[in-house]
Amino acid sequence: MMTNNTILVVDDEIGIRELLSEILRDEGYRVALAENAEQARVWRNQTRPELVLLDIWMPDTDGITLLKDWASSGMLTMPVIMMSGHGTIDTAVEATRIGAFGYLEKPIPLQKLLSTVGKAMRGGQNKQQAALSLASLGKGALIIDLKKKLEKVANLKTPLLLMGEPGVGMEVCARFLHRPNTSWIEPESLAILAEKPLDLLEQAKNGLLFLKDIGEINKLAQKGLLLIVSKLEKYNVRLICATSQPLAELASQGSYHAKLYESLSGLSIGVPSLRAHREDIPDLANQILSSFAESGEVSPILQFSTAALNCLRNYDWPGNLTQLTGVVHSLALTCTGDEITADMVQQAMVFPESTSTSSAPDIPFDLSLREARDLFEKTYFERLIEEENGNMTRVAERAGLERTHLYRKIKLLGIKLRGN
Repeated sequence: MMTNNTILVVDDEIGIRELLSEILRDEGYRVALAENAEQARVWRNQTRPELVLLDIWMPDTDGITLLKDWASSGMLTMPVIMMSGHGTIDTAVEATRIGAFGYLEKPIPLQKLLSTVGKAMRGGQNKQQAALSLASLGKGALIIDLKKKLEKVANLKTPLLLMGEPGVGMEVCARFLHRPNTSWIEPESLAILAEKPLDLLEQAKNGLLFLKDIGEINKLAQKGLLLIVSKLEKYNVRLICATSQPLAELASQGSYHAKLYESLSGLSIGVPSLRAHREDIPDLANQILSSFAESGEVSPILQFSTAALNCLRNYDWPGNLTQLTGVVHSLALTCTGDEITADMVQQAMVFPESTSTSSAPDIPFDLSLREARDLFEKTYFERLIEEENGNMTRVAERAGLERTHLYRKIKLLGIKLRGN
């Protein structure tokens, strides 16, 4: 049985397998060997290696196909580094889009091998990898169409604006366009746009700069972003921005820089909400559950009943994939048997009765859409915070938002947290 610190080497050439095994064992890693995709599948199905070195060209099934199989079945929960003696940049791009951690060209320089392996092992990729391929958004017609659109703009230098509801997976789309062995810069806070916009360009030089929630930045940050747009060519940076806000409306109201909106909206792609492709929900729920089982958080024999999957399929998912992931996680951790039932799903989806007398406000129709939305959101978050006794992790899960986005929302809406 493989345990932690184990690397699975998959290559049909015995000389390569033995050489890599010797080098990696000298570095203190455990090594398992497979000479083809069939053996690799057996190893992967029975155990969980910490890392896989996977040859692209093999006699039975090529490495790209095996990688796709793992990605689509929720088994890409460990970093995979592709290897090839006669690969092309297109093959490397395809592999990273599917979810590979990296790409090494044979003959592999020793230092390059060790640094890439070390980075992958340190990177805590296990839980993250499954979320990095478009397969994690679904396989239905809408997602296939989304993939075609992304492929069409993959080689353009124009800034790309991704639009969609919170939690739909815009980062996955941006990752799909990231070229291997180039920088990926995604600042934790967009305050840097106001303070040091050129620093971002320097960091992202010859790579990709991904900016989330650009509809929520202030005027000063908007000016910084406009400066970045004007210098993309000089730094050879691909800019991808994501927003859940109606930028056209904000620009027409004067709260968003008109020239910036014009620059960003020249190339835009909408990412569909989860309820728009319900047919994918059962597969996605199973894939998410499988990833939690693979990471050792829940029992590998735990599964959804057909009725439970149908319940999930019929829910509207305002928080989209982020919310689905949170709900599946909660159900998996709290299930006491081997099967998650429809009753459990319904209990997880229903808001508990509030002890508060407050309810949703009657929203006056003389408000602008933005003001009405803010009023609703303020009430919505105050209710969630009260019901979860201030537990912001649970509030974020139920709202389908990342913690940083949630705190930003709460601050913008002027909601006072306990102790503040």
